[in-house]
Amino acid sequence: MACYTDEVVITVLLTIVHVLVCLFLIVVILLQSGKAADLAGAFGGMGSQTAFGPRGSATLLSKATTISTIVFMLTSISLSILATRGAGVNGTALTRHATKNAPAVPAPAKAPAQSAAPAGQTPAVPVQVAVPPAAQAPAPAKK
Repeated sequence: MACYTDEVVITVLLTIVHVLVCLFLIVVILLQSGKAADLAGAFGGMGSQTAFGPRGSATLLSKATTISTIVFMLTSISLSILATRGAGVNGTALTRHATKNAPAVPAPAKAPAQSAAPAGQTPAVPVQVAVPPAAQAPAPAKK
């Protein structure tokens, strides 16, 4: 029998609860009727002078929606915390990707030691310019 760590068991249980809450939330939201589902809403009437229409008493479906939404948010936050803690996040995705796939670049050659320049002057550093092979070839003659 395989031994699992507590963190793996908690993650699996939270994932199962999260999926079940998602499915329950979808069903509860689809079962609800809209605010303008009565006869007055069919003809454009608001039924009340409030800004967002009449506010009825909270039904069992609206209470179930509120509770399942809170549970959904808590499981989402918990799963994201467990995922980042287990991944050992060090920096951003771009820095991790760049260091993982970076080609091996040879270290630049050190410049030869320069002789000491007179006081107040900067020693001259030779500049090496690499010319691409295409630039060295003569241009074709035009006819």
